[in-house]
Amino acid sequence: MGAGVHVFLGDSLNGTGIGSLLVHLRTARGWSQQRVADEYNVLEGRHAKTGKEIGRYEREARIPVPYARRYLAQVFGVEVALLDRAAAVSKGRRGSEAGPVKGENEPLARSFPSSGIRGKTLSEDAARSAEFARFIARRNADEVVVEQVDADVGRLARTYVSHPLMEQYVEIKRLRDGVFELLRGRQHPRQTTDLCLSASRLCGLFAHVCLDLGDYGSAATHARTARASAAAAGHEGMLAWVRAVESLIAYWTGQYEQAARLAHEGRRHRASGSIRARLASLEARALAMVGDSVGALTALSDAEHAREAMSGRGEEPGIFDFPAAKQFAYAGTTLLAVGGRQHVQRAIGSARTAIRLYRSADGDDQSVGDLFAAHLDLARGHLLLGDLDGTEETLGFVLRSSPERMSASIVRRLTALGRELAGPQYGGATQAVHLRERLQHIAVRASSPAARPPESPT
Repeated sequence: MGAGVHVFLGDSLNGTGIGSLLVHLRTARGWSQQRVADEYNVLEGRHAKTGKEIGRYEREARIPVPYARRYLAQVFGVEVALLDRAAAVSKGRRGSEAGPVKGENEPLARSFPSSGIRGKTLSEDAARSAEFARFIARRNADEVVVEQVDADVGRLARTYVSHPLMEQYVEIKRLRDGVFELLRGRQHPRQTTDLCLSASRLCGLFAHVCLDLGDYGSAATHARTARASAAAAGHEGMLAWVRAVESLIAYWTGQYEQAARLAHEGRRHRASGSIRARLASLEARALAMVGDSVGALTALSDAEHAREAMSGRGEEPGIFDFPAAKQFAYAGTTLLAVGGRQHVQRAIGSARTAIRLYRSADGDDQSVGDLFAAHLDLARGHLLLGDLDGTEETLGFVLRSSPERMSASIVRRLTALGRELAGPQYGGATQAVHLRERLQHIAVRASSPAARPPESPT
C-alpha cells in the first residue's frame, strides 16, 4: 500500500471503529468478505476463517482479538497499530453503551438477581469456554489433507489391478497407517466421515492383497475393519462393496453357500454404480458351484439387468469399479460350472469377450489377474469340448507370463486345470501330459516366497 494511502488512513479514520475500518479496507480493494477470509487463511496456514466471520467483525458483533488483528493487518497491508486503535474505539463505545439504562426498556439480562454470582466466577466460566474452543480448533487434518488422502486412495485403487502386488502393498500399508493415525486425532465431523471412508477403502485394498496372497484369515480381518469403517462413514456403496469382498473370501475358502448369501445380502444395500452387477455375478458363480444351476443363471440375468440400468461407467476408481470385462469373466466361470455343451460354448464366448475388452482398455484398467483368469477359463472351455489344441493355444499367454504376477486364486486355477488334464478321458495323451507338467511347473514358481511381500500383511 502506498504512503499516501497510509496518511489517509491515519488522518481520516481517527476515531473510526474496527467494523467501519474493515469495511473501508475491504471495499477499497473491491473484495468480498469471503476473499478477505481466504487471504487470511492463506497467511495463517489453516482454513478456519469464513466470510461470515469477517461479516461479524464488520458489524462489530465480534471484535477481532489481537491474534486475528495481526493477520488482518497483513491481509490489508497496514500497520497493526491502526487496527488496534480502531478496536479500542469500538470497545470504548461498548463500555459506554453498557451503563445503566432506566425505564421499562431496561435489558432483560439486568433483571436477573445476582444469586451470589461474582465476576471471578463468570470469568472462570468464560475461560473454560475459551479453552474448549481452542480444543475444537486443534485439528490434525484439514480439507487439503483429506482431499490428498482421497486422491492417493483413488490412485492406488486404479493401479492395483495392473501394477505389481509388492509395489501396491508398500503404499497401501503406508497410507492406511497414516489414515488410522489421523483418525486418532481431531478433525471436523465431515472430515472424520471422509477419513472413515478412506480407511474403509484402504482396508478393502488390504483385504484384496491378502486374498491375492492366499491369506484368507487376514483378508477377513481387513474386511471386517473395512465394513466397520464404512458403517461409521454411513456409505451404502462401500458397505455393499465390502460384502462383495467377504463373498470372495468365502468362495475361495470353499464356503460357496455362504459366498452366495453374502453377495445376496450386499444387493440389499442402496448402492449405485456397478456394485449391483458385481454382487449378482458373485452370487451366480457361488450358486453354480453348489449345483444350483437355475439360481446361478437367474443371478447372471440379474447382473446383466444391473449393467443395463447403469448410466455410463461406474463412478468408483479401479478395483472399486466392476467393469464389463470383469463381468464377462465372471459369467464365463459361472457357465463352466453350470456345465453342459451349450453353457460351455457360451462360457467360451464370455471369456473371449472379457479378454478382448481387457486388451483394449487403458493401461491401468488392464487387470492382469482377470486376463489370466479369462485365459484359463477359455482353455478349460476348449478342454471340456475335447479340443486339446485350442487348450494349448489359449494357455500360451499364461505360460509365457511372469509367475510373480500370479495371485493365489490363479495358482489354484492352474492346479485344478492340471488335474483335469490327468483325467482318463485324455488317455495319457502326450500333449495332455506335456501341458500338465508345464502348468505344475509355473504353479510351483508362482507359489514361491519370491512372489510375496517381505513381511506378512497385517
